Amino acid sequence: MRIATWNVNSVRARAERIGAWLERSDADVLAIQELKCKDAQMPVAVFEERGYEVAYHGLNQWNGVAIASRVGLADVQLGFENVPGFGDDDAVEARAINADCGGVRVHSLYVPNGRELDHPHYDYKLRWLSALRDDVTAQLTADSQAKLVLCGDFNVAPHDEDVWDMEAFAGCTHVSQPERDAFQALLDAGLTDVARPFTPGPGVYTYWDYQKLRFPKKEGMRIDFQLASAALAEAATGAFVDREERKGKGASDHAPVVVDYAL
Repeated sequence: MRIATWNVNSVRARAERIGAWLERSDADVLAIQELKCKDAQMPVAVFEERGYEVAYHGLNQWNGVAIASRVGLADVQLGFENVPGFGDDDAVEARAINADCGGVRVHSLYVPNGRELDHPHYDYKLRWLSALRDDVTAQLTADSQAKLVLCGDFNVAPHDEDVWDMEAFAGCTHVSQPERDAFQALLDAGLTDVARPFTPGPGVYTYWDYQKLRFPKKEGMRIDFQLASAALAEAATGAFVDREERKGKGASDHAPVVVDYAL
């Protein structure tokens, strides 16, 4: 089974590219982040015309997550247990969706950015990741052999080699110790960063800002991951970051992260 995760940075703006990528990638499941549309605006035909079922969760022009699958799509759930909200009304945002895809519980996650270290969004990010860890712990406590994978844009660079220059990130989010501790807590809960052994760094990134020619300068960040349970991680046979999809006109600022599982 080939599972991919991709922050498309607007599913409507990227619809044609997504369709073309699905045709050439041979992905069985695609976890998608940053739809930037309401449910009624989702370009469902792009997926259905290519043999994929699709479940999606979009509330407005921000955030939004989806899962497209050609190996089954069942028991779709939005959010997760005790997911925190943000803002004056503590609203729960469209940042998490999960479903059973051919016997694998696939989560598509768009972790809050955090904005700045002293911003309320940073505390929200840490609370969100903590609740996610608790949810994973509960799932694996209930079934230690569960095949599950957290796919998405985690907005955390867990290691120094996951950014092009640590000095450029001094005093910034994504690389702070509390964020890295929160990411490590997911691994300690029983998950494995399955792509990393097949795509060792330094210099392996999944995101390059549109500004300042970051992509041609190879100034990126590794912030998109597939974190798999032990029962699924042991079936991983290969992985790659599709940098080609970051090239050309109309590209997302993220590249798909693809993992093959012998299931």
